[in-house]
Amino acid sequence: MNVQRILFPTDFSEHSQAAEKSACDLADRFGAELHVLHVLHDLFLTMPQTAAALLISPKALDDVINYAEAEIQKVPPSAWASGKKVVRVVRIGTTHDAIVQYANENAIDLIVIGTHGHTGLRHVLLGSVAERVVQHAPCSVLTVRSHRPAKVTENVLQQPVLKTA
Repeated sequence: MNVQRILFPTDFSEHSQAAEKSACDLADRFGAELHVLHVLHDLFLTMPQTAAALLISPKALDDVINYAEAEIQKVPPSAWASGKKVVRVVRIGTTHDAIVQYANENAIDLIVIGTHGHTGLRHVLLGSVAERVVQHAPCSVLTVRSHRPAKVTENVLQQPVLKTA
């Protein structure tokens, strides 16, 4: 397997931290470039334009973009990134589409993406960016589940159920 470019999409959540570590480890192992991508979900794609215009001012949108651009500079930490080829990009769009498009445009060999590990109704309602990326990516995709211990969650009927890993 020849891996020259690895894409690590991140939402800056705790779920992406395990995937970040895996992406960095693989970049070290293969001597690959690491591309870090954060996608700001475009609200204009999911709601009528007039409603979105009322919710998001141009200044607020600029603030969100500036925040994302500042945060992505921290990924991965400079202690790891020093002396390595790291490309950091913020895009606006539908998350899974933007990830797949970026992979196509940049000849990415491997995508390393975190997953929240939703199952059942939460998976149906929330969907899975990772699943959509796996379905449409032009390259191999490694999904990395966060290493959180199993915990009790509640379903729609508010009855406790055990969530297993």
